[in-house]
Amino acid sequence: MDNKEKRQDDSSKGYFDFSEVLTYFFRKKDPNSKPSFNLRMMHGINKFSIIIFIMAFIIWLIKRLS
Repeated sequence: MDNKEKRQDDSSKGYFDFSEVLTYFFRKKDPNSKPSFNLRMMHGINKFSIIIFIMAFIIWLIKRLS
């Protein structure tokens, strides 16, 4: 494998790394920082939108397969 293929392979790994998304709901809170109200609301909206997206994707998949 030459350098160009290796760089292309390394860059494509980042697109399909869903570990951040999958562990987003199960992170421990940092005891040293006190998040502001805006930050807590942002994370709450993010969690809500991820759940809605997954539900819509499942519904779309069921409709598509049936």
